[in-house]
Amino acid sequence: MHIVIGLLGSLVTILYLLDRLGVDIGGLNPFYWYRRRAFAKKYGSDPVYSIEDPVHVAALLVIGTAKLEGDLTAEQKRVAQEQFESEFSMDSREASALFGSAAHLLAAPQLIDTQLRKLAQVNEGRFSPVQAASLVQMMNAVAAADGDLTAQQQDFINGVTSEFVQEKQSQGKWS
Repeated sequence: MHIVIGLLGSLVTILYLLDRLGVDIGGLNPFYWYRRRAFAKKYGSDPVYSIEDPVHVAALLVIGTAKLEGDLTAEQKRVAQEQFESEFSMDSREASALFGSAAHLLAAPQLIDTQLRKLAQVNEGRFSPVQAASLVQMMNAVAAADGDLTAQQQDFINGVTSEFVQEKQSQGKWS
């Protein structure tokens, strides 16, 4: 027993001296390593997938549908802000801020299609039937602001409709 106590005392002394010399020994702590890993996983991922508010998810899906064909036009921006004001019961400043944040989060055009499909899959059960129908209506209105929908936009809207719009009990609208 005295040998084990001597070995443990030596080990503690070595770790203490290494710490005093400036060597980081925090990586040896499994709890510290787990917290660092969880933090890196949460904040190192795409911020689009960490959004939980249905209004912000809907804004991302609406703006993303319009951006599937390329950059947003002034008419699409105007229609999107009008839709946000009427459907989400916002004033023009809040609608403009929501539009700006959604457009900023979907800034990489080469990733929009995969981002939107993953976002729709992650948030599948988060919308009531009334909210889902409102979302599909907003997506159609904003995407068709400049003319007809492209095949890619129509395919995405059909996918969202099949995933979100289900016959369930009505729980209310956005607010």
